Amino acid sequence: MPRAYSITAEAIAEERQRVGDDLTKFDVSRVIRLDQLELREMGASDVHLRILAVSAEHNVNHAALADTVNITEVRGGKIYPGNSALGEVLGVGSQVTRFKPGEIVVTHCNGEPDSYGYPTRIWAYDQPESIGWYGEEAVVGDWQLVPAPLDCGLSLWEIAALPLRAPTAYHLWRRGHGILRLKIPREKLARLNVLAFGGGVSELFLMLARAEGHRALFCSGNPARRDALEKLGIEGIDQKAFNRFQDREGVRAFSKEIKQRTGGVGAHIVCDMMRGPVFAAGLTAMGREGVNVSAGWQLDKRISYDSAGASVKQITLDHTHFDTIDGSNACTALYGSVFKPTIHKEVYAFEDLPRAMHEMHQNTQTGIPIIRVTDKLPEAARAIAP
Repeated sequence: MPRAYSITAEAIAEERQRVGDDLTKFDVSRVIRLDQLELREMGASDVHLRILAVSAEHNVNHAALADTVNITEVRGGKIYPGNSALGEVLGVGSQVTRFKPGEIVVTHCNGEPDSYGYPTRIWAYDQPESIGWYGEEAVVGDWQLVPAPLDCGLSLWEIAALPLRAPTAYHLWRRGHGILRLKIPREKLARLNVLAFGGGVSELFLMLARAEGHRALFCSGNPARRDALEKLGIEGIDQKAFNRFQDREGVRAFSKEIKQRTGGVGAHIVCDMMRGPVFAAGLTAMGREGVNVSAGWQLDKRISYDSAGASVKQITLDHTHFDTIDGSNACTALYGSVFKPTIHKEVYAFEDLPRAMHEMHQNTQTGIPIIRVTDKLPEAARAIAP
C-alpha cells in the first residue's frame, strides 16, 4: 500500500487539549501524520497516478486546526487531505481517451459540480469519500485531471504551485472584472486600480490584472513576496505598517494610503482572500462602483459592514468558491506567460510535509511551499526540475 498523509479527529482533539485550544500554539505537524492508504479499484474512467509533487494548501491547515469547521469529524473521523498535485499517469481505465501512461498531469479539486458547473463541494475536503493527493499514489477520475503544460517556461516546482491557486485566481478575476464592467464600461474607464491581500492566490490575481494593463497593488506583511511581485510591476504595500488592521486607526491609515496612491479614487477591485480585519481595510479603501471578491475565510467566516454606505457608493460584494472544470482546464494556458508564482526557497521532502504545513500556519515561508513526493522523476519532469 502506498504511503499517504491523514488527519484524524482524535489527533486534532489531542493537540487542542495540549495547547488549551490556543491555536497560536497549535502544532499542525502533530496532526498531519504519515499513514498508509489502500487504493480503490480502477474503474473504466479512472486514472492511476504516481504523485511527483504537491503544494501546501491553507484548506489542509484548516482541516488540521478544525478552526472554521471540524471537517474531519464531519467526514467520519479521518480524512486523507491534499487538494493540489502534479503526477505521472501510470495506468488508465478502458474508457479513458484523454490520457495515456507516461503523461504528466495536474489535478483540480472540483468535487461536486452544480448544474452550472460550479462546485458545491471540494475534493479531499468536504466531498464524501474523496481521497486527497498528499500521498505517493492515487486513483482518480479522468475528469479531475488536466495535462500539465511542461513547455510553458516554468520549473516543475512552479507548475506544482498552481493547480489549486491558478483556477481560484482565474475565477476571482473573471468575476470581479466582469461585475465591474457591468457598472463601468471600458470606454468610461480603461485602467483600473486593483488591490489584493494575502499570498499565492492574490499574487496570481494581480498578475492577471497587470497582464491586462491595470494598476496592481499587493498588500502583504511578507517582504520576500512583495519584492518578487515588484519585479513584475506590481506595487507592494507593507501590511505591518498598518498594524495588520487590528484597530480602526490602522484601517483608516491604510485607506488614506490607497487614496493617495490612486489620486483620491480608491481601489476599483479588491481581492480579499482572508476576511477578518483585511475585509474592513479593503472595503474602506474601495472607490465608487467598486467590487470586492473573495473565496476564502482564513481569518473569519462572518463579516459585518455598513450596507447603506456600500449602497451609496455602489459597492458590490461577491463570494466565490472554486472554479468550474472548464475554467480549471483553460487557465493552464496562462502558466508562464501570466502566472509566475513565487516559490518558497526550500522544496520540502515528502517526509517533511507536516513541517511545511506547520510553517505555513506560522506564516514564515517566503513563497508557495512545494513538497517533492518522489526522488524518481520521469525524464520529462527532470528536464524542468531545478
